[in-house]
Amino acid sequence: MAEASSTVATEPASAPAPAPASPPAFSRDEDFKAYREMLLIRRFEEKAGQLYGMGLIGGFCHLYIGQEAVVVGVMMAAKPGDQTVTSYRDHGHMLACGLDPKGVMAELTGRRGGLSKGKGGSMHMFSKEKHFYGGHGIVGAQVPLGTGLAFANRYRNNGNVCFTYFGDGAANQGQVYESFNMAELWKLPAIYVVENNRYAMGTSVTRSSAMKDFSKRGQSFNIPGEQVDGMDVRAVKAATERAREWASSGNGPIILEMQTYRYRGHSMSDPAKYRSKEEVQKMREEHDPIEQVRARLLNAHAATDDELKAVDAEVRGIVAKAVDFASHDPEPDPSELWTDVLR
Repeated sequence: MAEASSTVATEPASAPAPAPASPPAFSRDEDFKAYREMLLIRRFEEKAGQLYGMGLIGGFCHLYIGQEAVVVGVMMAAKPGDQTVTSYRDHGHMLACGLDPKGVMAELTGRRGGLSKGKGGSMHMFSKEKHFYGGHGIVGAQVPLGTGLAFANRYRNNGNVCFTYFGDGAANQGQVYESFNMAELWKLPAIYVVENNRYAMGTSVTRSSAMKDFSKRGQSFNIPGEQVDGMDVRAVKAATERAREWASSGNGPIILEMQTYRYRGHSMSDPAKYRSKEEVQKMREEHDPIEQVRARLLNAHAATDDELKAVDAEVRGIVAKAVDFASHDPEPDPSELWTDVLR
């Protein structure tokens, strides 16, 4: 710890360049990649919701439908070795990090082939191989963990950054600000991604937050931030590229507030009566992240309906295989209760 703090700059670094008025255009290949990755998350989550309703997924289950552009855009700007840590709404993050959908689905259904051997469920999955460090069920708990991962990157001088995701609700937790202070004090390569889906567990930002601009939550620690259209994958990728350059160059942490929206309730048990159906429908019709890319592919890149249908068919096939695997994979042996447990 002492070694890390001994090289801290005495003056705060200058803020990163402001965001462009409009995000850079994607190439045809980039739009197809974004379309496929977001569609995979959407179809996977739709199926997970169905399985939960059938009683095949137990416990809590938090779906990522509507927020797909955030993690896909971030991962399009990430470099090999960069780490990801997030909250309990984690299925989309795992898929974007390249984890096998069969392992994710098997974990959701509590099967032996799941990423946590069927013992973690929806909220607790992990893959050191893919640099994915959870899925965490305690609100805000992943933020100090992500800060620790960023400390390890600095200690090793490996050039990597840690993307630490949390929501607008978790942004009001005390450990977040302890982490901010340490990250700036030691100039850690930490990128804090606030997924502001406007409602936390069910209380709107306007009722729960005195400071509603989450990109400014680090100002008292000299941490710069940027508000990003989290429904536009191009804007997310561009902002993440700027943030990654900032953090990996020794300037310390940065905050990205992704202004996004979840279409489903907080969890599968949430009827979401705190907002109107008209509000959700308006977001779907005017800001859906996947439909934006689909329109660009058709209009700007001359893609055909058949090409897009082929992508959807491929994705549905992947999800179907994941469900088939999870349906036939055996449950963990009862002896597994005593393994992987610190006693």
